[in-house]
Amino acid sequence: MSQKDYYEILGVSKNASKDEIKKAFRKLAHEHHPDKTGGDDKKFKEANEAYSVLSDDQKRAQYDQFGSAGPGFSGGGGGQGYGGFDGFDFSGFTQGQGFGGFGGQGGVEFDLGDIFGSMFGGGARSKKSSVRKGSDIQVDIEIDFEDSIFGAEKEFSVHRTSTCNVCQGSRADKGSSLDTCKDCGGSGQVIETKRSIFGAFQSARTCDTCFGTGKIPKDKCKHCKGRGTESIKDSIKVIIPAGIEPGEMLRVAGKGEAITGGKEGDLYIKIHVRKPSGDFAGARLRKEGNNIAMDAIIKLTDTLLGSEYKLNTLDGTITVTIPQGIKHGEILRVKGKGVPYGPGSSNPDTSRNAKTLRGDLMLHIKIDVPQRLSKKAQKLIEELRDEGL
Repeated sequence: MSQKDYYEILGVSKNASKDEIKKAFRKLAHEHHPDKTGGDDKKFKEANEAYSVLSDDQKRAQYDQFGSAGPGFSGGGGGQGYGGFDGFDFSGFTQGQGFGGFGGQGGVEFDLGDIFGSMFGGGARSKKSSVRKGSDIQVDIEIDFEDSIFGAEKEFSVHRTSTCNVCQGSRADKGSSLDTCKDCGGSGQVIETKRSIFGAFQSARTCDTCFGTGKIPKDKCKHCKGRGTESIKDSIKVIIPAGIEPGEMLRVAGKGEAITGGKEGDLYIKIHVRKPSGDFAGARLRKEGNNIAMDAIIKLTDTLLGSEYKLNTLDGTITVTIPQGIKHGEILRVKGKGVPYGPGSSNPDTSRNAKTLRGDLMLHIKIDVPQRLSKKAQKLIEELRDEGL
C-alpha cells in the first residue's frame, strides 16, 4: 500500500494549525467538488481523506508516526466515505445552477450547507431556533450645536410597519381561537426533501401559511385583516447624549419594521449638527474632545495693556481677563465650561449641573489689527515705534 502525504494533498506544512488545515480543505473542496464544472471526484475524495485525518488530533498524531499505511488507516480513511465534515461550514457551496441532469430533474437547486447539516446533526434542527426579524430603519435628524454639547430630548415621527395594536401580532380576531397550522403541523417550518449525489436530504423553511408561528387564527383580525401588522405614523422620543459627534448613530430597539411571526427591527438615527449661528457665527465655536474651542477677537491695544472682556458662551456671558502682553494665537483656558461627561451627563436636564464633570473652554486669541488708522492713531503708533515697541 502506497503512502499518502496528506499535508502535500492539502498544500500545508507539517506544523500547520487546525485553522490552516480547515481553510486549505475548504478551498480544495470548493475547487474539486464533482458537481461543479471542472470538478474532480478523485481529488475531492483525497482532500476529504486528508482533512478527516489531519483535523483529528489523535489521528494526526498516529499518521505523523506511522504514515497513511499505519494501523487504523484502512486506505487512509477512504472507508469513511465523506467523513470529517463535523463542524465544517458548507453554506458557501450553494449551487445556483443546481446539479443538472441528476435523476432527470435538470438543475435541482440546493445548498450543501443543508445537506451536510442534515448528515452531521445540523440542518433543519439548527434553523428552527433562528428568530425572524423585520428590517431596520435609518432616519437622519439635525440638531443645534448647543444640543450636541449638552444633550437634548428630541421627538419626531416616522412611518413604519408595526405589530397590530389590536391583535398584538396574533392575527386573530378578538375572542377567536388559534388552530394548529395543517401545513407545518404546528412546527412553524415546512420540511422539504432534496435529492443530491449523496441521496435524499431534508431542509427546513419558514411556513408561508402561518409565518412560522405554527398557529392559524380561526377568525382573522378585522383591523389588520389577519396580517398581524399595520402601517402607522409613530412618534419617537429619543435622548441625545451630551457630547455627541456629527455622524454618530443612535439605536432604538424594536422601532423598525415589523414582520408577521417575527420581531420588529430596530431604528437607527444618524445625527447631523448645525453650525453655530447668531452670536457665535464669527467665533468659530467648535468641539475638541471634551473641550469647547472658540476664537476670542481682541483689540491691538489690549495685547499691550491687558483688559477684561465679556464673551458670549453656551453658559451665558462670562468675563475673561486678558493678560498684558498676550500674543496672537495663544490659548486661554476657562475651566469647567466645556462638554459635560461622566455621571449626570446623559440627562439633558442636569448636564449643566455644577456636580457634572465638564471639559474646559479654550479661547484662541485673535488680534484684530485695524486696516485703517486715523491721523491721531497713526501718530501715536509712530511714537510707540520710536520708543522701540
